[in-house]
Amino acid sequence: MDDRHMQIGEVAARTELSLRTIRHYEGAGLVAPSARSQGGFRLYTETDVARLMVIRRMKPLGFTLDQMRDLLATTDRLDGTEGLGADEREALIDRVRAYERAATEQMDKLRVQLARAEEFAATLRTRLEHGTPAATERP
Repeated sequence: MDDRHMQIGEVAARTELSLRTIRHYEGAGLVAPSARSQGGFRLYTETDVARLMVIRRMKPLGFTLDQMRDLLATTDRLDGTEGLGADEREALIDRVRAYERAATEQMDKLRVQLARAEEFAATLRTRLEHGTPAATERP
């Protein structure tokens, strides 16, 4: 249910983002608390948590704050209650498709990096298991 409000600490725990990071994203215009308590505390909803999860997933893929803002605005528009013309809807869907392609490309690059890291770690393990001395640097 989206009308339950959470304080920033609960949101941080649920999203695994720090309070500082959430405040940074708020300052960057990526997310805004849905309300404030009488004491001035930020209050968030499930929708706000979902936005933060999109941001959290985009960050390690190298998307910029501007790209995050653009994707969120695009999905907000698609999810909005206002009617969209067929051309506008298709343009927005194309924009989301472009982000999906970019995410897939970045995942492929990360898989290559991970495979190289695993090979390196395996090489070191083999060296250690066989007691082979590591190569020493020479000046």
